Amino acid sequence: MLAFAPRIDTRLVAALERLDDRDVPIAETYRRLGRMARELRLFRPSYEQVRRLIHLARRKGRLPSTADLLLDVAFNLRPPAALMDYLLDTLPPRPPPRPRPG
Repeated sequence: MLAFAPRIDTRLVAALERLDDRDVPIAETYRRLGRMARELRLFRPSYEQVRRLIHLARRKGRLPSTADLLLDVAFNLRPPAALMDYLLDTLPPRPPPRPRPG
């Protein structure tokens, strides 16, 4: 049986968000992700899938990792309800820090 457009493994999606750098061409990010997929013995996503995910991530902004979110809640930077938003994928990105006067 042939597999057409298999779902991208969540490990690759998470890696893609870490690998993405606006100063690096998307094609290079695609090549890096392809090497990672090969190492993990996963299907290599298509260039089009990677390009769409990168553009989506850039529009949404950087979402915090689970550990970052838990620390934000622990230090009262986000309300505890943010955990539910994170699980439902409705959590807005954390705004960038304001520059300090000086």
